[in-house]
Amino acid sequence: MYTLKKSLGQHFLKDDTVIQKIMQVLAEDPFTTLLEVGPGGGALTRELIKLPGIQFKAVELDEEKVAFLQKQYPVLKGQIISNSFLDIGKPFDESFTVIGNFPYNISTQILFKILDWKDDVPVVIGMFQKEVAERAAAKPGSKTYGVLSALLQPYYQIEYLFDVPPESFNPPPKVMSGVIRLRRKKEILKVHSEKAYWMLVKTAFNQRRKTLRNAVKSLFPAAALTERVFDLRAEALSIDDFAALTFKMNGAEK
Repeated sequence: MYTLKKSLGQHFLKDDTVIQKIMQVLAEDPFTTLLEVGPGGGALTRELIKLPGIQFKAVELDEEKVAFLQKQYPVLKGQIISNSFLDIGKPFDESFTVIGNFPYNISTQILFKILDWKDDVPVVIGMFQKEVAERAAAKPGSKTYGVLSALLQPYYQIEYLFDVPPESFNPPPKVMSGVIRLRRKKEILKVHSEKAYWMLVKTAFNQRRKTLRNAVKSLFPAAALTERVFDLRAEALSIDDFAALTFKMNGAEK
């Protein structure tokens, strides 16, 4: 069989009911190309490889798991990328759906890496630590709304789908998990520049207890800072609010 490695944050899904719920969600959007991140022991993989007419690849860092999967499922020969997801290049030339029980210790980094490929990734279905899943899907005004929410949501509509309890995994994690779906938006948020938007969001939430005026004053001319929106804290602003402010930042007129 194989060993479980704490250093890689391995908690392998074993609950067939959860696996079938994930498969039902996957079937709601059309796709022909699929990438699984972190197949581990193959509980989800064994269902994915049954899908007809699908070009499939998986990314797995743990060489022991790669050897196990290829032995257990010979059809996977040549279809597993033995590397960290964070270090690979784009795995397909065409658009592809991403799915996985994402390693919790790098799950936020995985989402930001997917943003690099956003034009080619219309759908993502992922299992995360519940706290991370909630932050990704959070709406303005909530305590969970923050950098992750405001950087993902310009590009993706994000739904929190369902909880997954610790006993659904081997070994059970100490936290609740959650499954979310990201669907790429058809209309792109209008910003002065993507760089300006990211800088504004990160700066605003870096000091989220302060009013926007105090948190981001270095990014704006003094005249702009008199507007009432700067009386608010970052968590009160929607992505549209942040986008509108990028046109008022220092250098935006250039």
